Amino acid sequence: MNIAFLLNGETVELADVDPTATLLDWLREDRGLTGTKEGCNEGDCGACTVMVTDDQGAKALNSCILFLPQLHGKAVRTVEGASGPNGEAHPVQQAMVDLHGSQCGFCTPGFVMSMVAGHTNGATDHDTLLAGNLCRCTGYAPIIRAAKAAEEQPVPVWVKDSPPATIATSRMLPTSSHELAAVYAENPNATLVAGATDVGLWVTKQLRELDPVIFLNRCDDLKKITLGSEEVRFGAMVDMNRMGAAMVDLHPSYAEMIRRYASVQVRHAATVGGNIANGSPIGDNPPALIALNATLHLRKGDERRSIPLEEFFIDYGKQDRVPGEFVEAVSFPRQPDRLKAYKLSKRFDQDISAVCGCFNITVSEGSVTQARIAYGGMAAVPKRATHVEAALIGKPWTRKTVDAALPSFADDFSPLTDMRASALYRLETAKAMLQRYFLEDQGEITNVLEVSA
Repeated sequence: MNIAFLLNGETVELADVDPTATLLDWLREDRGLTGTKEGCNEGDCGACTVMVTDDQGAKALNSCILFLPQLHGKAVRTVEGASGPNGEAHPVQQAMVDLHGSQCGFCTPGFVMSMVAGHTNGATDHDTLLAGNLCRCTGYAPIIRAAKAAEEQPVPVWVKDSPPATIATSRMLPTSSHELAAVYAENPNATLVAGATDVGLWVTKQLRELDPVIFLNRCDDLKKITLGSEEVRFGAMVDMNRMGAAMVDLHPSYAEMIRRYASVQVRHAATVGGNIANGSPIGDNPPALIALNATLHLRKGDERRSIPLEEFFIDYGKQDRVPGEFVEAVSFPRQPDRLKAYKLSKRFDQDISAVCGCFNITVSEGSVTQARIAYGGMAAVPKRATHVEAALIGKPWTRKTVDAALPSFADDFSPLTDMRASALYRLETAKAMLQRYFLEDQGEITNVLEVSA
């Protein structure tokens, strides 16, 4: 396929692009722009961070798992393009020098580009912005000081890119869900690429050849968020940062879990539809959405169907989706906020959950009237704790009722032992999450980040 985009302010036109060529490899091998580094090659370390600007603004993204066709019609800035045309340093570059934010320098270009994107957007939550950039030399203190020092400096004019007007030159770059439905029906064995945060690793780590490939990132109608009075609906291509922002007022506990979902760079690319469609037993979205009684909307050609989200997951690696069918949206009823989402992982930031527990329990006149409890990491698929729910419904909302329901976890789950947690640990922590939900509901402080001596 043929694509066009801006690179450091100059138009690039490429013909017959390999659909799974990564931006990182192309920058280093074809353009000689070696400032962008390869560290983990899976989107974890941030050494490969670049800034990509599209009609939704400037974003920090991991170039190691960003395929070239995803850049069609966008603007890219590498660390070489952070400085001005006459060699002027960007404010964050100068601050890194002045405040000794770099030592060996390998991670520095990625830090700089994350900071450039944050500075462009006026963002000041630097701990969150830089959670996806790893440093092993200086520690983060001088880097954070540099980010703060640059806050008041104006955004340089040279990084204010306007994406070029382009026309898709391949049917594998559909611009709407209607075009996607047509081309996918004709190529039902194609690989769909949304944000490539998972599929990218199929290429960089598993060295898989994907052919054909259909890219969803230009399907703007799949990026819509609808906050209705009766229903909340997210298009499949809504990225996780936008979803998190929408959840702040609706279900703040869910929003906080999304903040810990990978890194800013990954959340800018990862989509709600992709996280559901890959069927991972440890995906963080499905348990929360299941607890909210979400409905999944699927499409094949002109035919659409809707199913309860929990029914989509059949078994490990198997979902209720036929060839040529794709996730169009997910929705859930607008409801009072009773949701708590607890993510347990070895690292607080940017780590895969060992257990993710989500609780949505309704109490009326002192008794439990409804309960939806779902977990990730406890079974081969995201799964509801139906026996635990049954042990709660109709009972007084008391610690005695909660404790009496704990043995029911063994009826719902037989978790595995793996590198993240043992089966016993998973079972015990799943129980503890229900106890935590009750205590929080009674006004107790249970978050260890809020407890002080």
